[in-house]
Amino acid sequence: MALSLARNPIHRSLSSFRSRAFKCSMAASSIRVGAVQMTSTNDIEANFNTCSRLVKEASIAGVKLLCFPEAFSFVSSRDGESLEIAEPIDGPIMQRYCSLARESNIWLSLGGFQEKGPDDNHLHNTHVLVDDTGSIKSLYRKIHLFDVDVPGNMVYKESNFTTPGDDIVVEDSPVGRLGLTVCYDIRFPELYQLLRFQHNAQVLLVPAAFTRVTGEAHWEILLRARAIETQCYVVAAAQAGKHNEKRESYGDSLIIDPWGRITARLPAFALSDRLSTGIAIVDIDLLNIASVRTRMPISEVILNRHLFLEDVNGFPLS
Repeated sequence: MALSLARNPIHRSLSSFRSRAFKCSMAASSIRVGAVQMTSTNDIEANFNTCSRLVKEASIAGVKLLCFPEAFSFVSSRDGESLEIAEPIDGPIMQRYCSLARESNIWLSLGGFQEKGPDDNHLHNTHVLVDDTGSIKSLYRKIHLFDVDVPGNMVYKESNFTTPGDDIVVEDSPVGRLGLTVCYDIRFPELYQLLRFQHNAQVLLVPAAFTRVTGEAHWEILLRARAIETQCYVVAAAQAGKHNEKRESYGDSLIIDPWGRITARLPAFALSDRLSTGIAIVDIDLLNIASVRTRMPISEVILNRHLFLEDVNGFPLS
């Protein structure tokens, strides 16, 4: 379910919001989810083999939604390489992952796929949600592009080769109502507030490839803040370790509950081994979401008093 930023003002009547509260007829009360951690490279086949193995492990463990990190299928080692391998969503790379979902009877969050863009010089950084029949349910094209001079690291200019999206995307699933985002989006809380307070998201998906420098400084803090502010679960699958001589990711895949508590982490115990490949798994309880929101009804304050600023960062919030 895609919703355009330009066409969806946040404020609705409180009665309309209440009628939507906690609605997700597909969802059981408690269901198992997983957040993958991996180190992708520019070897598409090797990345697929790793993903395939992790999907099978998750299926055996009873996971119903498995979330992969940004750039799960490919991480470039040189400028222009991502554009060379970019494909349409119905191309052979994504179709293999759809088959994987169908064969394992599992939903997949495939965040940060190099989708062919509007011209030869640009791609979309696309979060693809695939259901357990192998059908693509939703596409979210990353809105906030990573144009940053990382302190003590290097300059990134994602906009040089990526066209941003302009739609907010939510989708009902067996795990509840999912809000789709990608990586750098996490620094823009207004997007997550729209997902929660306009579109009643219950679980926020944040596939990422944070740099080591920014991850050490901000990764956990940002994720827990978004969970607390929105009273949603946050599932953050992370790239980890050295992809090549130029690029290194922070790792630390996390699942956080609506109270801001870390309920699953990879690795579970040894933070010194933060770069391991594997899956953080937890049972998400939708009744816990309802309980937190009932005991601390911040939505009523927001919707009654219209506390959002007008047109923050280009979002039509009034």
